[in-house]
Amino acid sequence: MAQWQDLLRLDAALQARVSQLYEGRFPREIRHYLCVLIESLDWDLAAGDENAASTCFHALLEDLQEQWIRSVQENILLQGPDYTGMKDYLLKNFEDKPLNLAVILSECLKEEQKIKASASEAQACGSPDMDQKWKWKDMDNKINELKRLIMEVNKEIKSLEILNDNLDFIQKTWQNKVEQDIGLAQSHAVVEEECRKRTNFIIQTKQVVLQEIVNILNLAQPIVATLTEVELPEWRLRQQLACIGSLANTCLDHLQKWFTAVAEVLLRVREQLQKLKEQNNTPDSTDASILPGLMAIIENQTLSLFTQLLANALVVEKQPIMSSLPQRPLILKTGVRFSVRVRFLANLPEFKCLLKVKPVFDKDVEEIKTVKWFRHFDFNSDECKVLDVDSPNGDLVTEFGHMSLKEIKGRAKGSIESRLAVTEELHIIKFVTEFRHVGLELNIEASTLPVVVISATTQVSSAWASIMWNNMLSTGDSRNLQLFVDPPPLTWEQLSQVLSWQFLCTGMRELDENQLSVLRNKIVDDPDDLVHWSKFSKNENAWLWIDGILDLIRKHLVDLWRDGSIMGFISRERTAELLKEKRTGTFLLRFSESKTNGAISFSWVDNANGDRV
Repeated sequence: MAQWQDLLRLDAALQARVSQLYEGRFPREIRHYLCVLIESLDWDLAAGDENAASTCFHALLEDLQEQWIRSVQENILLQGPDYTGMKDYLLKNFEDKPLNLAVILSECLKEEQKIKASASEAQACGSPDMDQKWKWKDMDNKINELKRLIMEVNKEIKSLEILNDNLDFIQKTWQNKVEQDIGLAQSHAVVEEECRKRTNFIIQTKQVVLQEIVNILNLAQPIVATLTEVELPEWRLRQQLACIGSLANTCLDHLQKWFTAVAEVLLRVREQLQKLKEQNNTPDSTDASILPGLMAIIENQTLSLFTQLLANALVVEKQPIMSSLPQRPLILKTGVRFSVRVRFLANLPEFKCLLKVKPVFDKDVEEIKTVKWFRHFDFNSDECKVLDVDSPNGDLVTEFGHMSLKEIKGRAKGSIESRLAVTEELHIIKFVTEFRHVGLELNIEASTLPVVVISATTQVSSAWASIMWNNMLSTGDSRNLQLFVDPPPLTWEQLSQVLSWQFLCTGMRELDENQLSVLRNKIVDDPDDLVHWSKFSKNENAWLWIDGILDLIRKHLVDLWRDGSIMGFISRERTAELLKEKRTGTFLLRFSESKTNGAISFSWVDNANGDRV
């Protein structure tokens, strides 16, 4: 189970490799729901021993039967997976051939380990440099100092409670004795003086505590600003690039640790301020209005920082993705299920099951009101979910796994108002929640990256071109849903990078400088090294040719591309030059320049002198 859970936490590109691994060989649904049992069995041994293979096969059947019985007993048969269908699949395909099952799972588990290893290598390559590590260490040190300071304040507040209790005891005890014995009245002045001294000491202690709280807030303010204005936007940019193939590290562990720690400190500050208020409002207190102005300022500053932090704590951890297009997130097809995962970074026990999240399509999008040709969509079912700690790592997350769209207003047939194709039309999904806790009420939102909604699988290629173009141009929080009304060009440096990522995701091998040079000569005709949208995906549509090659690799040539057997993009002239004076039979494989739907060209030496290619 640990291995499968690790795979589920990988980015979309690496999860796509896992999906490819099982495609046509073994249902991922069975791998998912039987992950604990599958990983506990020795499939390497079973692959070479028919008795062991049969034992493993029947263990899977028994586990499926047990899970089915449990779903019946708990009355969740319709909500759960199709255990009967999974069992029937195993019986139909492997009852007489358990060795085949063992071989498949043995190979798949080993390949999974390789994919995990490649993820670790990618994280190592994309691991923070020394400057980044210093920044993270500096952030850790500052937050540790915050924790130390709030612990000191907690001690001071407890001391104040004891001092107030002692003062209250002296005052009440002395008053009772005076009422019982009139002779004690002579000592009344002495007791009053003692009480006055104690009260003054309490006032001074409160002033010290308030100053300590001010120090905490002064330290917390730049930390909150850094988290919300620097660290979080940088993570969003990494996630944005990862969606289009980059191996950027999108792990949220550091951010969640920092958000949670600062949120806890600010929450404790609010609690301590409330305790100070209660002490001031004690009926017998001689100082019921200590520094009311400063108290109000401190409370407002605490609330402001807390609000700023929490308003940014909701993030879309996994962008919208259809299981049928695991390598191409942000493309959604009407009527087809997709999934999204959101996370709340301030992961405190007090917030468990507190937030109910609702998705809203195109919330606050002006184009719905102002652009006549802009299509309108909505979800096929209303779905709200509560953020709960239900992941192996205890993250405060929820996954919307059964979302789908319906079109509620399309373009008029024959409409010529729009210059945009439907694959150039961008939309967003927002996740909204209301935060209510200890007097604080706050509306929180998180938005997906812009998505493209299609109605036919033939539109996937064009839609992905739009996704790549938009994400290379609209970095950070900027969202221009009418980007393609007048699309800015990309530099060749930008485009070559994202094209190389596509080959890495599809066939686990990037494009080298020679291959990129061939592509550049074919695509770029601008003196400033710019590539225009019309050249890439409209009029001449170089992308259609490239995507055809990617599809060919994906379906048939992953191994040959990965191990370098295919030279790839290479001109005819360069081909002839490389094969010149080679032995008869020497050949190379390259991508065809004339076939738009993806093809391989074979070039070889066919005579002893090597003069003819």
